[in-house]
Amino acid sequence: MHFVVPVILGYILGSISFSFLMGKLLKGIDIRHHGSGNAGATNTLRILGIGPAILVLLLDAAKGSLAVWIGRWIVPELDLIAVLAGLSAVIGHNWPVFFGFRGGKGIATTIGVMASLAFFPALIAGIVAILSIVVTRFVSLGSLIFALLLPILVFSMYDSAPIGWAAVAIAVFAFIRHRSNIVKLIQGKENKIGAKTKSS
Repeated sequence: MHFVVPVILGYILGSISFSFLMGKLLKGIDIRHHGSGNAGATNTLRILGIGPAILVLLLDAAKGSLAVWIGRWIVPELDLIAVLAGLSAVIGHNWPVFFGFRGGKGIATTIGVMASLAFFPALIAGIVAILSIVVTRFVSLGSLIFALLLPILVFSMYDSAPIGWAAVAIAVFAFIRHRSNIVKLIQGKENKIGAKTKSS
């Protein structure tokens, strides 16, 4: 049973939508009905401003990291349990049980998970992603680059199949959740950071 507990706790942690809660607290709104409709840090930035967005980013990353460390604490001898707990947090963020299974896109939570599982690959991927966002002003593109680089870097730098395949799964989640952004990027209709939000 102690193998299942970290996975359940990871999903519950992931299901806490700080973007949704911040929208309710600061403006009394469901942030999923505004801007891009996404319950994540980028839409929080558009709707609530930079301060709340940074807080949401940090809290979303922290819950991913916490899920991993809960897995390591409960079952320290198996990397796989920490990996599954982290993946559960990402799944919870994307499809939260507390909010009708309508969540965010999981990138901030992925940052927390992968920084705790494989710090240097996450750091390198994060730097490249940030640079791409600075140059292009497309957060979605930076997020996709981050997700795509993770498994490549993990398999190149780490001898851990569970962490490597977790990075693959996370990349798949990211591309699934960003499929509408991918279409908009191809069509030249994607929103740039700091620009007025186009209709979703």
